[in-house]
Amino acid sequence: MSQNLNLAQENAFNLARTLMVPVVLFQVDEAFGVMVSSEYDGDEDTIVHDYDPWEIMSSSD
Repeated sequence: MSQNLNLAQENAFNLARTLMVPVVLFQVDEAFGVMVSSEYDGDEDTIVHDYDPWEIMSSSD
């Protein structure tokens, strides 16, 4: 797994837990981005993973 993907995953996980809103991790070409899911209007095929804070919190119990 690439270092850039690792960093993006960590940021997405932390952002979802901090803001308590779903966020999406997406990839365009070689770059990764993270943003609030409700604001994402890009291509569904570029989504790497969705992070739902409520799911994250319930799975850590």
